[in-house]
Amino acid sequence: MRKSRIKPSEPLPMLTPLPGWITATPPETLEVAAFKSGAALAHLSLATAADHLPQALWRDRLALTAAEVSAGIAGRREGAGAMRDALHLTKAGDDPGPAGSILRQWSRAVSRPISVSNLGRTLEGVAPERIALSLDATGPTPVDRAALVIETVLTDSPQGEVLALILADAVLSLALGRDHLLPLLGPVMTARDLRLRGDDLRRCCHRAAARGVSRALPLASTLARAAARLRAAVPRLRAKGAARAVEMFLSQDALTPVALARAIPESLSDRAARRLCERLVELGALRELSGRDTFRLYGV
Repeated sequence: MRKSRIKPSEPLPMLTPLPGWITATPPETLEVAAFKSGAALAHLSLATAADHLPQALWRDRLALTAAEVSAGIAGRREGAGAMRDALHLTKAGDDPGPAGSILRQWSRAVSRPISVSNLGRTLEGVAPERIALSLDATGPTPVDRAALVIETVLTDSPQGEVLALILADAVLSLALGRDHLLPLLGPVMTARDLRLRGDDLRRCCHRAAARGVSRALPLASTLARAAARLRAAVPRLRAKGAARAVEMFLSQDALTPVALARAIPESLSDRAARRLCERLVELGALRELSGRDTFRLYGV
């Protein structure tokens, strides 16, 4: 007999939405754009400081969106599903392809604390000195620093859009007091935006920052509620590695049962990991993301 879906014992968390006036009309001047982006970023920091928000999962899900946008800028047509497959179904050491490589860069960038060495391992082939100069960018506001990084990188490397966006979001995140990269510009900036320079680029980045917050905040609220449901399911799970598996799902966009089993070999076999994922889907605490009967991907 099919058991009922899990119901958290406490009300699901809700995050305060971004005030509508910030994105109601496009700002006409650089000063107004900077004011609105500052208000949006300040609101984001306050609204997402709660403990119940799965920060790592939030970053990784935003990284997927940023990677999809970056792939489009690079002329790739792969969507989120194809990029997930390329990243998660490619054997270790094998080439995940151009789109998969873009997602791998973004995912690695958000998973490690921001530093020259960590970004150097993520952005293969980029000199540490170049990364250090970007992280030391100066400007009157955090967004101005990010805009400077974009302009500097693309002046030197016109085809380096992914590099420019990752470094810009790293600089923006550091300026906001975050130790991990939070993709805000990457998910919303377009190829046309990246062709701008000077004050036009700065104004565009301020607008993009406000748009990025307007998209990131609802996602954070959705994930906070989903995380509450997933945590509430743990007492109903019998698998020995269930609690650890749940924490993995709360830190990554998608996982295969095989990846779970490899991460927790002392508690989960491949078969047990598959059964655990299926049980969590049955309880309404997890989703199957691929829509396939085989080579399935699971996530919050």
